[in-house]
Amino acid sequence: MSAPDLDDVAGIADAVLFEGYLLYPYRASARKNALRWQFGVLLPAGAGAGEPSASRTECLVEPRPGARLSLRLRFLHRQRRTVLDPAGVPCERLDVDGAPHFGWDEGVPRQVDAEIGFDELAGGPVTVAVAVPAARSGTPIHDGAGTVRGAYVRETDPLVGRVVVGVDAPPGPYGAMRLRLDVVNDAWVAGDGGRERALDRAFIAAHTVLALDRGTFVSSTDPPEWAAPAVAACVNEHSWPVLAGPPGCTSLLLATPIILADHPQLARESPTDLFDGTENDEILTLRTAALTDAEKREARATDPRAADLLDAIEAMGPAMVERLHGVIRRDGRAPDDIPTLAVPDAPWWDPGADASVDPASDAVLVGDVEVRAGSTVVLWPRAGGDAQDLFLRGRRGTVQAVLHDVDGLVHVAVSLDDDPTDLQTAHGRFRYFAPDELAVAPS
Repeated sequence: MSAPDLDDVAGIADAVLFEGYLLYPYRASARKNALRWQFGVLLPAGAGAGEPSASRTECLVEPRPGARLSLRLRFLHRQRRTVLDPAGVPCERLDVDGAPHFGWDEGVPRQVDAEIGFDELAGGPVTVAVAVPAARSGTPIHDGAGTVRGAYVRETDPLVGRVVVGVDAPPGPYGAMRLRLDVVNDAWVAGDGGRERALDRAFIAAHTVLALDRGTFVSSTDPPEWAAPAVAACVNEHSWPVLAGPPGCTSLLLATPIILADHPQLARESPTDLFDGTENDEILTLRTAALTDAEKREARATDPRAADLLDAIEAMGPAMVERLHGVIRRDGRAPDDIPTLAVPDAPWWDPGADASVDPASDAVLVGDVEVRAGSTVVLWPRAGGDAQDLFLRGRRGTVQAVLHDVDGLVHVAVSLDDDPTDLQTAHGRFRYFAPDELAVAPS
């Protein structure tokens, strides 16, 4: 099987690779971009940062005689970008002709391809080496007259790891085989450097694409009845396998750190990679188009992919923007004769239009006590609600905002007090509870 077959799922695989890479408003100074690299991070063993150094994918396959497995490992490699002033000295920021230049961490896509015969796997696991050398490059920064005013220096650390592929026969008379794929980061980094140092030698957004030239993969999400016990016994750690390609295709598999359904597809209406989920295309596009010129200059200077994103959005015509608003699908199709939905004249809440609503200062009664942003509460999620919330029963939190929805309901945004690694709070994202799911914390 040739590499173009693996390329058949390149679009959705790229969406996994760059999920959360850079978030709106696509500027380095934005709070939500201060903590990056959240998905599929395989750190060097012993880094001491609480993230894994390996992932495991297991699934059932039904190979035919002579079958070969094509494998593609993909991940991002962190590249440090530093700015030098005209004297060659590193500086925090350099302004040239009104355009800012500053340091930033870019993601370089890496790819390792291999092809393995099932006859080879019958003799034991096969190891595919991963080795990426260190690199350093420089790019001059010119002004409008062509004079060099500084330079960018880009550096990457070496990476080393392996992909270990093996098969065995699960119990049962059906002849299927269990395929096991371990992605292991074998790099070393001093344990006192923390996550920030370890990321230089990490596999980021690591995922694999697999293809069979003769045979089929069995769905791990919806297996046939005969395969259900063997599928349930499969171990998947930091990776989840789904059938890939168009519906009905069983020769392609995508194993990702993000749980997807079988045969994931990008919406045809989504023309631009916004790094934040295709369901948000319309609002992100409109908000990005509304950035000020200064904000756009910073976004362009933050990352080349942000600059490409802005170019794509600015090139959109009204018809393309209207297409993002939504479409009614029937049986998975979007017929041309179904009109797009009307665009509302205004958002449901605008501080300029409704000054009586202010999440930062509004209060709500919990028992007979008013709580507002800054109040300390105890979480008592109700039974039958979100299963994840039940793990938080009895935990203390701080109210971050009190919000009212269009149905008149009140939602209290809360951050946990005893979670020093609460990445959601660091991004300005919170947990939401009804007032009757809270108690005022004793002083």
